[in-house]
Amino acid sequence: MALLAAWDAYRQVPNEEHFVEFALGVNTLAELLRSGVSLGLARMSYDLEQDALALFNTPDCHPLSAEVQARLAAQIDNLSQLLQVDVQPIQPERRQHADASSYEAKRPSIILLSDQPEQWQNLIAQLGYFGLSIAVLAWDAALQQSQSLLLLDLKFSHDWPARVKALRAANPASQMIALGLSSEFTLLHQALQLGCDHCFVQDMSLPAMVAHILELQSSQNEEPYRVLIVDDSLTAHAMIRRALVEQGIQTQAISDPRLVIERMHEFQPDLLLLDMYMPDCTGVEAARIIRQHPEFLSIPIVYLSGETDLGLQVEALRLGGDHFLTKPFNPVILNAIVNSKIERYRTLRRSMYHDSLTGLLNHTTSKSHLDLMLEQCRTQQRPLCVAMLDLDHFKQVNDSYGHPIGDQIIRSLAWLLKQRVRQGDILGRYGGEEFILALPGASLAAGHAILEKIRQDFAAIRHPYGSGHFQLSFSCGIAAYPAIETSDQLIEAADQALYRAKRAGRNRIECA
Repeated sequence: MALLAAWDAYRQVPNEEHFVEFALGVNTLAELLRSGVSLGLARMSYDLEQDALALFNTPDCHPLSAEVQARLAAQIDNLSQLLQVDVQPIQPERRQHADASSYEAKRPSIILLSDQPEQWQNLIAQLGYFGLSIAVLAWDAALQQSQSLLLLDLKFSHDWPARVKALRAANPASQMIALGLSSEFTLLHQALQLGCDHCFVQDMSLPAMVAHILELQSSQNEEPYRVLIVDDSLTAHAMIRRALVEQGIQTQAISDPRLVIERMHEFQPDLLLLDMYMPDCTGVEAARIIRQHPEFLSIPIVYLSGETDLGLQVEALRLGGDHFLTKPFNPVILNAIVNSKIERYRTLRRSMYHDSLTGLLNHTTSKSHLDLMLEQCRTQQRPLCVAMLDLDHFKQVNDSYGHPIGDQIIRSLAWLLKQRVRQGDILGRYGGEEFILALPGASLAAGHAILEKIRQDFAAIRHPYGSGHFQLSFSCGIAAYPAIETSDQLIEAADQALYRAKRAGRNRIECA
């Protein structure tokens, strides 16, 4: 771990430079854990980060006193042990082969602590439909230290505050959800203070609970952040890239601002770091040129400069920039600004390219991604299977149960599909209750086997309504390249096959 190496370097030569490396390591770990590995570990890393940053800009205090070093060492050791034991490497699962076995449901581990588990059988059953296995234990069971998601039944536990506190102390790497509390402010405040990450109150609906847990369990295999550095100083390039690489941020650097548009098209950065003063073209002039291109209107631009004139800084921001960072910059602050700006930028971009109800690609984005994927498959001489799915009798669901239940059904199918696809597959909401799925490397036969398993699993789901439940199905049509050569023709052929499936009785798959 880079953090341990940086700490060892500081203890051997306790100067400010080594402490800066250590602080960057702590900051990187805190950002990594904050992204969702474990909220318990995130809190521990946050405490360590705050202690390190409090000492960051105090060069006179180095070397740190023996007491301070011992305190930091204890925090680092505790966190390191928990990371080694409990946290699996954060690597997206890359299933390469497009066969049905590649699309089996993933089964994350969830533990329910309850003295009356029969009260939660409907929740357990619903989560089971989405491939989530639940281990049920009594409150007095000897629970080993775990990184599992813990569901805590507080409804029937009178001494729950002591239990929650002890559980959090013993399981800092776990996410903990309180079940069954009333919505009283003081109770929720107490549960969160004692270590719960979320609270599901008594009147929370079963679909809402399932939705929240599925969102927590869904993996976020997001691409690394990309930053383009435009600065005529090679020394600045090295310093900036050194600060950002610790965060796993990909960087490219150019010295000539006249190449910025060309490089942006090639690299597709999430953020630009622009030096204010460069020969032939200033950073402000470069920013104004960048803003003339509609595709780059919203990309964040951060100026880097030794300029301290407030008026000039304000004018630079008015002419296309988003932030001003004065040289020499604090590398931790640089990382924080870059991460926060890119996070907001990607959130905005997701809202433009993704469906708001399901989080899947929207109609337009699905088609554009399919065009690109087909070109890749053509170049690589790989097959490509395209499926169009449509919920059966969906109008009757809206008419009988209401549109909120209809929306929940659409989300349920979206969640099931998200669990089964590989990284690199295309999954979108094509419109209404219709979905599109593109499987690179899958033949027509392989695509049929994959979709048939998903069809069977979705048809088995018992959707709760009132004191009962109902079941639903979908129909599907599939087509494949190279038998069909263009993306529009693939979609049209899959759509025609879908209509044949509907006419043949629904709840079935037809091939083009």
